[in-house]
Amino acid sequence: MVSSGCERVLVANRGEIARRVMHTCRTLGIETVAVFSDADTDAPFVVEADIAVRLPGEAAADTYLRGDRIVDAAKSSGADAIHPGYGFLSENAEFAQAVLDAGLTWIGPDPKTIEQMGSKVRAKEIMSAAGVPVLTAESGRYPMLVKASAGGGGRGMRVVDGPAELDSAIAAAEAEAEAAFGDGTVFVEPYLPTARHIEVQVLADRHGTCWVLGERDCSIQRRHQKVVEETPAPGISDDVRTRLRDAARAAVAAVDYVGAGTVEFLVKDEVVSFLEMNTRLQVEHPVTECVWGVDLVELQIAVAEDRALSSRFGPKGPVSSGETGRSGPNLGDGHAIEVRVYAEDPADDWRAQTGTVRAFEFAADTRFEVPRSYGVRVDSAVEPGSEIGIHYDPMLAKVVAWAPDRGQTIRMLRGALRHARVHGVRTNLELLGAILSDDDFVTGRVHTRLLDDRLEQWTEPRRSSGELHRYAVAAALVQAHSAHGAARVQSRIPAAYRNVPSQSRTRTYVIGDESIEIAYASERGRFVVDGVEVVHVDEHGVRLRHNGVRESYDVTVDGDAVYVDGPTGPLDLRTVPRFTDPAETVAEGSLLAATPASVAVVAVATGDEVQKGQTVVVLEAMKMQHTVSAPTDGVVAAIEVAAEQQVEAGAVLAVIDEHVPEGERT
Repeated sequence: MVSSGCERVLVANRGEIARRVMHTCRTLGIETVAVFSDADTDAPFVVEADIAVRLPGEAAADTYLRGDRIVDAAKSSGADAIHPGYGFLSENAEFAQAVLDAGLTWIGPDPKTIEQMGSKVRAKEIMSAAGVPVLTAESGRYPMLVKASAGGGGRGMRVVDGPAELDSAIAAAEAEAEAAFGDGTVFVEPYLPTARHIEVQVLADRHGTCWVLGERDCSIQRRHQKVVEETPAPGISDDVRTRLRDAARAAVAAVDYVGAGTVEFLVKDEVVSFLEMNTRLQVEHPVTECVWGVDLVELQIAVAEDRALSSRFGPKGPVSSGETGRSGPNLGDGHAIEVRVYAEDPADDWRAQTGTVRAFEFAADTRFEVPRSYGVRVDSAVEPGSEIGIHYDPMLAKVVAWAPDRGQTIRMLRGALRHARVHGVRTNLELLGAILSDDDFVTGRVHTRLLDDRLEQWTEPRRSSGELHRYAVAAALVQAHSAHGAARVQSRIPAAYRNVPSQSRTRTYVIGDESIEIAYASERGRFVVDGVEVVHVDEHGVRLRHNGVRESYDVTVDGDAVYVDGPTGPLDLRTVPRFTDPAETVAEGSLLAATPASVAVVAVATGDEVQKGQTVVVLEAMKMQHTVSAPTDGVVAAIEVAAEQQVEAGAVLAVIDEHVPEGERT
């Protein structure tokens, strides 16, 4: 039974993790308080909380990173505890101490431990002294990695292939680390591009119990940020598995760790090396929850209330937990894999996407909790109608499959992604499907450079031209059917009815960068399209027959946007208008913002000569920077933006006049 220690918990976070923590709190009978920025006013996590407190502003620096405002919100709302989630202030020792100083319960490790592990330099020193194997750099050996001592998420990291790059890489990493974490300290370690990134989940109380809840492989990463995580780690020996868990337990003992945490390692050629310790809940915690039968948020709360870990707090059966000899959870059941669904375009330098989520549906067995049996779990930040802006991380959801073995888990997860309905913003769903189908991934031959090495292959169009054509046919026929139904004249006559064959009509669509024109005609009440038989059309969808195979397509029309769900998953199309508004044209040579963003850097001035590929403007959206480069040699005719300015998608950033060498002018 939950004690009176936590009766009303404020979640100092947003999005998916705020919803996740609140889900467990509701199960335990604990009231919840949300804090929200102006950009999140109508977000699902705000609506679902019992109480919500506004943090004025939109940027994280003015809201979710303001510890003083969050503590004030806890006091004004009557909260008696704060759960930090992950990211933002979750590993900020000063914030943790401020929570305790305010007389509130901090659902996390001790501030001193957070401070020790918050500096990666200090953390390595402590672990080395405790006998935990640590990766150390050797002078003159390349490649190496320049890395921020504070923070994470891939910020403040630079790979250096040779001595000529070292000074500039250090300077760039220091600047990025200072901007992201307020601490420009960096250090250097060997870069192991084909190593495995494997982490161990730990949980410890103040009564001498330490649980080691298996390991997770997190090797599939983009820009040092995880994309796919799974447990148990495939393809490692029992000896490596034992050394990982023993090293994690030693790390816990070295800092008297309390609460849920993760000890991260690199594994290369059976050599295990400490990477860092995350003093918080991890994004990928659901895979551990599925396999080990625990609710880590519930256990975090139990530890914060100074209760001893016990088998009645979630784990399914007792085993020895090593040195303590106390009871702990069972050895794990089956295999679980999580993928992160992002609003981004992997084929376009991971460009973050913005817009309104029009549909967001997964066939999930549960949301925010472990399925009763094997199945699919979805932890999501959004619902249909949610706005995706520029201020925060672009992760939309985590989709988790749990099955008796890894092969079945991969198949189950592929099916969940294939049948998802996600529309309104471009996502990485197709990339995730390609990863799960790759031979090396399927056989467990993974490493931290695999995604970079296969990116071009994994982002190749997954649909053939014929498949895209049938999606566009479905869109065109539903729009034609709906247009006829809306007509005032002859609306009772079937949409495709003609006494004699009609001349073809056309509709044109844009799918990504590709334009597709669909020609259709009507004959005696039926639509006719070359290359495919039209079986049925109504306002909701189309059934087509192609080479003897019937396919069903569900279609939703939203202005110029058309959302189609077909045999190979969701697809967004845009209708090309028959006539173009002259006001929508822009000057030749204009560089446009692909998404709403903040201008981080203007690298040139009007009148400057630039070369093709030279940086003109750097934009920042969703914590990621995107470089806008000159498409050709030329002269900067105009700069239309300034640093720190907010711009909308399609805004003109600069105009480049193509440069003609003086000797070739006429």
